[in-house]
Amino acid sequence: MTLNFNPLETNLVNLAIVIGVLVWFLRGFLGGILDRRRQAILQELQEAESRLLKASEHLSKAQSDLAAAQQKADQIRTDGEARAATIRSSGEQRTIAAMAAVKQGAVADADAEAARIKDTLRREAALAAIDKVLSDLPGQLDAKAQAKLIDSTIQNLENA
Repeated sequence: MTLNFNPLETNLVNLAIVIGVLVWFLRGFLGGILDRRRQAILQELQEAESRLLKASEHLSKAQSDLAAAQQKADQIRTDGEARAATIRSSGEQRTIAAMAAVKQGAVADADAEAARIKDTLRREAALAAIDKVLSDLPGQLDAKAQAKLIDSTIQNLENA
């Protein structure tokens, strides 16, 4: 087999023209498609960057809100603990005051009862002494002296 180097017989010129026209035509056609695709990709990248920035802003705001909420929760917990301690202390003071009042009432009741018993014993002793004197005196005193003694005793008892 022999090689044919004649350009007209091998259609090299026709092939070069067809390849040149195809390259020129396809470059404009494919270049437009590729350029539109490149623009679409760039726009999608810009939109993604915009969404990323917004998401970052939302994240930082959410983090600051979370920090503020945690700080408020800590403040509420601290206030609650302080209030509980105050309520506990107040309750203890009220209990101590109530116990002191009950004790004071009991002491006052005991003192009143002791005074009542002492008074009753004095009266009974006085009445017993009067009864004994009255039973012993009729034989020793006359009626006038006896009446004077009774009046004097009654007056002493009224003053006491």
